[in-house]
Amino acid sequence: MFTFRGGIYPPEYKEISRDTAITAAFPSTKQVTIPVTMGGAPNDCIVKVGDRVVKGQVIAKSDKYMSVPVHASVTGTVKKIMPHMVTGNTEAQCVVIEADGSDETAYMQALDPFACDAKTALARIREAGIVGMGGASFPTHVKLAPPPDTKIEYLILNAAECEPYLTVDYRMLKEMAEKVVDGLAIEMHILGNVKGIIALESNKLDVLETVNAAIATSPFASNIEVRVLKTKYPQGCEKNLITALLGREVPSGGLPAATGCIVSNVGTACAISDAFRFGKPLVERAFTVSGGACENPMNLCVPIGTNVGDLIPEVIRLKSGETVKIISGGPMMGFAMTNAMFPVVKGTSGVLFLSRKETYLVNESPCIGCGRCIEACPLFLTPVLMVRSLKAYEYDDATKYGLMDCIECGSCAYVCPAHIRLVQHFRVGKNAVRARAAEAKAATSGGN
Repeated sequence: MFTFRGGIYPPEYKEISRDTAITAAFPSTKQVTIPVTMGGAPNDCIVKVGDRVVKGQVIAKSDKYMSVPVHASVTGTVKKIMPHMVTGNTEAQCVVIEADGSDETAYMQALDPFACDAKTALARIREAGIVGMGGASFPTHVKLAPPPDTKIEYLILNAAECEPYLTVDYRMLKEMAEKVVDGLAIEMHILGNVKGIIALESNKLDVLETVNAAIATSPFASNIEVRVLKTKYPQGCEKNLITALLGREVPSGGLPAATGCIVSNVGTACAISDAFRFGKPLVERAFTVSGGACENPMNLCVPIGTNVGDLIPEVIRLKSGETVKIISGGPMMGFAMTNAMFPVVKGTSGVLFLSRKETYLVNESPCIGCGRCIEACPLFLTPVLMVRSLKAYEYDDATKYGLMDCIECGSCAYVCPAHIRLVQHFRVGKNAVRARAAEAKAATSGGN
């Protein structure tokens, strides 16, 4: 099995939800709260309060190349346009739409992806509002259009899903493998002469036969193979994935394309297939609901913009008094939220309701210099020196030790016997470094 150096082996907790099929759900309030930007450059809202919008209609967009439009996920009336809390506990401009129960849609015309050129195909992906659905939300039409002097040899479908608890990618492979393979084949066709690799962790071998059958029956998947990875965290990080599968290293500050690879996501592949075969924009999102405080863990598919709190208790039932932490995403790289009233967005892979015994509610102790964080880091960084530099406000030293290359996977914090919140320190430190760079740039521009 393929793997990488470093990493950790946290409890998987996937058995909690892995056997529950993806089911459709709708918010009890009949309202969705859709951020006007969900990846890429900021959008401008193009609807106003009182407008009637149709599912699939563009409600926010920008002319910038790095932007992707946002669509109405239900048919109904725009009730409000206002700031609302989103993942990360920040506020973003959102469009609140109240559904009227209509099945009316404003989808695009179906388009044969293998009968059009790459430029037309990329335009369709952008028009559908598709971004990476693994969490980063990078615009897919940009990812699939590397610079002309960059030779891409491999397109890797990241089906590792290494985060504990999360099982939605596994369920998509189990329930809709043909769609996943179709989306991957479309991406490969856009890139040209590339080889496709579906990267599957060894804890998901029961879907191997299903995936191989989908490859065998697709007329466009002859150059796709499945490779099995060792189950280890963070195997699903694209840098580790490339190293494990191909022995190549993404350079510091570089992108996977620099190694001749592009990494895609299971959900993204499904969305691409829908955009061509049915003309359907990215207006729905499947994700895992799990955790020890959740009475009925499951995999759901809801309209984009559904507030998680509006699914409680009709859809999501919680054990009384047991929720001590709500996380948007996985437990390692997700964000702890102040409450459940945040919308499901294109990058939402899971929502966890954790009990006290699943969380470490302890204070930090002084670092003892044991070096366990260095052994665990999958990117060969030195977390102990990074955090010491940050605590001393030595940002240049922290950067030298690898701060800006950190993927915030949490492996270092997981093994730290002093319970130091390393990832939080790194996130704050990165923001400080970026702010200093912006100030320096502004000062230089002002001088000119």
